[in-house]
This record gives sequence, C-alpha cells and structure tokens, in this order.
Amino acid sequence: MFKKLLLVCVGNICRSPTAEILFRQRLHGRAGVEVASAGLHALAGHPIDPTAAALLCEQGHDPSAHRARQATPSILGAADLILVMERAHLAQIAREVPQVSGKTFLLGRWDDIEVPDPYRQQRFAFEHVYGLMEQGAARWANYIS
Repeated sequence: MFKKLLLVCVGNICRSPTAEILFRQRLHGRAGVEVASAGLHALAGHPIDPTAAALLCEQGHDPSAHRARQATPSILGAADLILVMERAHLAQIAREVPQVSGKTFLLGRWDDIEVPDPYRQQRFAFEHVYGLMEQGAARWANYIS
C-alpha cells in the first residue's frame, strides 16, 4: 500500500524527525517501507532540537544522525503518503504543490487532532507532543504495509 512515508512539520527539528523515529520503530520489519521527514521552512542542516532529542534518547532511540531538510516538490512527490502536523501545513502544501494534496493528511487524522509546535517551549510541551505523535503513529501503522 504505502511504501514511502514522509513526515512534515515546519523546521524539521522537533516534530517531524521525532515522528519519523517513532514510525521507524513501529514499522520495523515491514519489508520495503521507507520513512523520512522534511520541513516546510526547514532549518536545513540543523540537528534535532535538544529537548526532542533528550525525550527520544530516554525512550531508547538515537536521533543523533538527523539533519533537517527542506520539503521540496520532488521530495513531496516521491512519497506515497505525507503526514503533516497541522491543518495549516495541509493548506500550504495544497497551495504550493497541489499535485500531492491527495496523499497528504494530518498525522492526527483518526482522532481529528493537530500536533502543536513545541519549539522554544518547556519540556512539558515536548512531552505532550511526543504522546500525540505516538498515538498518531499507532493509528496510521494499521494502514501502512
């Protein structure tokens, strides 16, 4: 069904790389499934946010290899499924790369929720967002083969 999954947020340093890692863990062992992330206004080349990294490390993940990248039309076009964090991201992608609109959905689609941006907020905000992304990954995993 979906073999190339792309997670998208704004800077590609908090939400989308965390979601990428959560999906990789959840989909581990599913043959041929690729998971990646990118940002609509990426802080290209930057590592994952230190608070996001700390939460992932506490859960046994290693986010040290992540470097932010821009969600270009070619990167968006190559994905089979694009999951975004907010309705504003859906709208921006629809405006800028309309040909991928049909394969772009909210990560929180099944629960009708958005994943707010924790950037420059306290750890509690990152913990809340982490939980929302775990929930979204669990719900979407049923549809990714």
